[in-house]
Amino acid sequence: MSDKPAYHDKRSEFWRVHFEKASEYEAYLEGSDQEHVPRWRDSEKRVPDLIEEQLKRLRGYDRELNVLVYSGIWCGDCSRQGPMLKELAGACGEKVKIRFIEREASPELMEELRIVGASRVPILVFLSEDFWEMARFGERTLSVYRAKAAREIGREFDAGILSPKAREKELADWVDIFERVLIMLRLSPPLRRRHGD
Repeated sequence: MSDKPAYHDKRSEFWRVHFEKASEYEAYLEGSDQEHVPRWRDSEKRVPDLIEEQLKRLRGYDRELNVLVYSGIWCGDCSRQGPMLKELAGACGEKVKIRFIEREASPELMEELRIVGASRVPILVFLSEDFWEMARFGERTLSVYRAKAAREIGREFDAGILSPKAREKELADWVDIFERVLIMLRLSPPLRRRHGD
């Protein structure tokens, strides 16, 4: 038998340190290379509105969720998705905090978050109130990869990724991802014991 509790995450301090190093959205943009910020500001204007059904799926879970966004101010995918992610976190309520950290901010984090051997962005790490890792997801959603596959290897019709309809699909993908993590948190046995629900 192990002396470790049934529920634990040996990496929680690693995640806590990096979350504390990260910045809230506006501070991230202000502290970044200003040459790239207009692209983010333009994307802010193009974030689709969440529909009522999506808002219902994101609200009322009453759990703290820390979302660490591993990002690149220069990255086109980040500039398109970053404003969406900020809006989604805000829609979830005040217990959901989102922070952005630049890819080059930590060599340790860069090694931890490699995908297919590469340092890609954006990547989200979803963390509980104890900074236990709940999930990680990156760097493009399924709808974006479908458009890329259509364009690059001839699979189906390419509707692009910048049209209003494509942005709605990408936002819907992210709603699914956030909802999944919120439900995981709400159903977590140690958190249910802690919060008496």
